[in-house]
Amino acid sequence: MNPQTMTKSEELFARAQQSIPGGVNSPVRAFKSVGGTPIFIEKAKGAYLYDADGKRYIDYINSWGPMILGHAYEPVVKAIQEKVLGSTSFGAPTELEIEMAELIKSMVPNVDMVRMVSSGTEACMSAVRLARGYTGRNKIVKFEGCYHGHADAFLVKAGSGVATFNIQTVPGVPGGVSNDTLTAPYNDLVAVQQLAHDNKGEIAAIIIEPIAGNMGCILPQPGFIEGLRKLCDEEGIVFIFDEVMTGFRLAAGGAQEKLGINADLVTYGKVIGGGMPVGAFGGKKEIMQHIAPLGNVYQAGTLSGNPIAMIAGYTMLKALKDAPSIYTQLEEKTTYLRNGLDRVLKNSSTPYVINQFGSMVSVHFSEKPIIDFASAASANNVLFNKFFHAMLEEGVYLPPSAFETWFISNALSKKDIDYTIEVAEEFFKSN
Repeated sequence: MNPQTMTKSEELFARAQQSIPGGVNSPVRAFKSVGGTPIFIEKAKGAYLYDADGKRYIDYINSWGPMILGHAYEPVVKAIQEKVLGSTSFGAPTELEIEMAELIKSMVPNVDMVRMVSSGTEACMSAVRLARGYTGRNKIVKFEGCYHGHADAFLVKAGSGVATFNIQTVPGVPGGVSNDTLTAPYNDLVAVQQLAHDNKGEIAAIIIEPIAGNMGCILPQPGFIEGLRKLCDEEGIVFIFDEVMTGFRLAAGGAQEKLGINADLVTYGKVIGGGMPVGAFGGKKEIMQHIAPLGNVYQAGTLSGNPIAMIAGYTMLKALKDAPSIYTQLEEKTTYLRNGLDRVLKNSSTPYVINQFGSMVSVHFSEKPIIDFASAASANNVLFNKFFHAMLEEGVYLPPSAFETWFISNALSKKDIDYTIEVAEEFFKSN
């Protein structure tokens, strides 16, 4: 390409590939699934992203979930600015960590104790280690298309970037680790019951995205989560909800509150840092007291409970707790978007499925329901790629993969959503 005709994003991507593997620090950002050059972002405010060329986009990723109240939410920004004057890290306890844990407990009734970490991957990895230490068992059950971070045990039939890049076997993951990870299709309770029967007394944990977001937005079928809860109770298995996406986004109490089902351990990330790198896992005291220094299951992190991440997360969660109507507003906006897209697609000849739960939504070009990874993978994802680029060209930034859910922020206006629907309508008129 002639350098004189290159956009700033194209220039930056070419430069990045010389020093960063693939030019990105997280694979989905590379746009390999949808093709083209990734957009390099310079700043964001409210519902909008601004790229390195100054173009504005309506954002439906929202940093993969945490920007519930929009980008650069003023109270969070101010809290960070004030806290950073006292240093960026101590490596020692602070009162703010206690306040954060107390706030989480007040919003999620069945969480007795919380341990802060630095990412969702670390939270899920630590929760599984704790479940293994608590039960004295080694095997875990995960679901095809669910993504729980990039720890070895989770990269078996995973969703998100692993699904996007169609990586079935991940080099560097030992066979012994893979052998201890049992997989079942999402929404297939019978398959899980069979795994429990075939591996009786050996399964430490079942880990699940209660509302899946890493193969598009996939909802649990009636009785599925309830059946898993019952199975875990009967077999002494620790039931782990990965709420890295859903925690504090769907409701103050997350998916547990919305589904009316309690997990034994819950993992968090993204939202609880207000967009800063942070995660946490928590649950019943009976289990959590096995974590060092109370117990012998070791987990540590120099930057765990980092004061800047804690003040950002505390400010965000406090805002959500103090204004529960935000969740109603989020769902109303998401439903408005869903209904608009539904109306547009009904008037086209394109087979489609729109899945929505609260402020999570995804569009699949398929003739059959999207209830698991196999059905998501069988959709017309080539058409999704065309749709993605058409929307991007008109200033609407969707997740660059058919295997990712969209996240709605409360900063979105009706005008933004109407524009999104109009752009989609123009695309389907010509395709």
